[in-house]
Amino acid sequence: MWLHGTMASRIEDYALLSDLHTGALVGRDGSIDWLCFPRFDSPAVFTALLGTSDHGRWLMAPTHPEAAVAHRCYADRTFILETVWETPDGSAKITDFMPLGDRRASIVRRIEGLHGLVEFGQNITIRPIYGKVLPWVRRVEEADGAEAIIAVAGPDALVLRGDELPHAVDHEHAGTFTVRAGERVEQELTWYPSHRKIPVAIDTDSALAQTSKYWQDWAARYNQDGKYADLVERSLLVLRALTHEDTGGIVAAPTTSLPEDFGGARNWDYRFCWLRDAALTLEAMLTHGYADEALKWRDWLLRAVAGDPEDLQIMYGLSGERDLTEGELEHLPGYEGALPVRIGNGAVGQYQADVVGEVLVALEKLRLAGGHEDHFSWPLQQAMLGFIEKHLEAKDHGIWEMRGDLLHFTHSRVMMWAAFDCAVRAVLDHGLAGPVERWAELREKLRAEILEFGFNKELNTFTQTYGGTTTDASLLVLPQVGFVGYSSPEMLGTVAALEAELVDEHGLILRYQTASGLDGLAPGEHPFLACSFWLVEQYAHTGRRKDAFALMDTLVGLANELGLLSEEYDMVQGRMAGNFPQAFSHLALVRAADALHGTEHLSLSDEPIDTHTMPIVVPQ
Repeated sequence: MWLHGTMASRIEDYALLSDLHTGALVGRDGSIDWLCFPRFDSPAVFTALLGTSDHGRWLMAPTHPEAAVAHRCYADRTFILETVWETPDGSAKITDFMPLGDRRASIVRRIEGLHGLVEFGQNITIRPIYGKVLPWVRRVEEADGAEAIIAVAGPDALVLRGDELPHAVDHEHAGTFTVRAGERVEQELTWYPSHRKIPVAIDTDSALAQTSKYWQDWAARYNQDGKYADLVERSLLVLRALTHEDTGGIVAAPTTSLPEDFGGARNWDYRFCWLRDAALTLEAMLTHGYADEALKWRDWLLRAVAGDPEDLQIMYGLSGERDLTEGELEHLPGYEGALPVRIGNGAVGQYQADVVGEVLVALEKLRLAGGHEDHFSWPLQQAMLGFIEKHLEAKDHGIWEMRGDLLHFTHSRVMMWAAFDCAVRAVLDHGLAGPVERWAELREKLRAEILEFGFNKELNTFTQTYGGTTTDASLLVLPQVGFVGYSSPEMLGTVAALEAELVDEHGLILRYQTASGLDGLAPGEHPFLACSFWLVEQYAHTGRRKDAFALMDTLVGLANELGLLSEEYDMVQGRMAGNFPQAFSHLALVRAADALHGTEHLSLSDEPIDTHTMPIVVPQ
């Protein structure tokens, strides 16, 4: 069949669908190339993204060789994807969505003729367990006389219902059909546990209306203006789409092993919940009026880290699972040949000294917004403070999850300082109980140490590591947590060093120099979008608004037409790199836009900020 065996599309050509439990990637070519059922971290049933069509996909597209996508967008403030195809014979629209509200795990595809007639080809290849398993497939007649296709493989089963169902051809299902103006064809693919009965058929009109209402009602709570308001809204929607409806855990991305360096080995599984992302999401939601969601993220954070602080991890599963053992899928060729394809994440066992600080900064901002601690949350924070005090001298892997030697990373040490700073604030500003003198002493000890060993006076810059001579984009976080002012001489010197060392000719910034070998991997990656948004924030706070807007315009121009961002961007080839869509990139976009719009409600900086804000009300 046409397009048989083709490789995956470019990353920017994909759209995200979400049902708040999992997500699918739909290519511009009409192929669903990635889908894990029933959760983000479940084994994929469509894995063409990391291989070929033989590893599973669901293609729906016109057969005419001159067919082209005339328009593609999300229906207003939703994740309902609308794609208009045009051919010499006519035009048609495909509407793709994942129903919300009834807790079923499914995807609906609706094809509507707009004018003339359009012949569509369809191909569905179901391959559970990341494209490795050939399921048992049968065609059945249901009680109402309609046909359905059922695929079963171990614990998983899927049923395909609808009009114009495809037919079996060489271990896949394929076929063609024609739609004329005013005609409609609908299909739904539903996952269910194989030991249970087949779910009842869906009412697609009702499901579409309910799904649209959910997304639009959620987005309607965001009502700020500003040049980048639409992009902030879409970013907040992305964060919601990547958050599990029940647990409140947010995955860093819905994908695994999309390469940071094409053809290289920097391929990681991001379908887990990093404490850092959860903390930053809490802050973003608070700033933009989503107090209920912020509290749910807080509760996920506290449940995830509950227990012996010595068992603290940097990431967890969606429900707080701790075992995220890393493995490799050797049967997959990888995205454009990038190997290995990984599931699980070996960084789960790393010690990253910044994580407690990230969490405590977020919870301090929750207090600033009016949130109250309870019998569970404050004692747990005190236990976390005891953990970092116990490990005060320990070296770590750093924010970028270095797989090389342990070191004293300046950013990590600053976030430890921020943890004790927030503890002192909790006592002095919010009336909580705790050994404030001890925490203040530790805070000042860390500050003196950082200024002595983490700041190179000869180069007039903070450095990536103690005693080092190179910089790191994570240093842009220092003024965000109040360690130094944005316009302090030390920070301005650091920005100058970053611009000389890590900013490329397009104005985008690398995380660090991979050629240094500190990360234990072969050199090579592209500008990290979140770091470039941090640079926008820095410019905005230091009178460089022209530079800030210029860089912001460049960055938002790297989003696809749906407003989605990846982890990195290859400016030379003009394409996205890394897992997609990336929560961290969208979180940083929100922060940068807030700095430019003057809507930063909850800054820990001592420098005055013109906020023009409305008060935030947090439910008790």
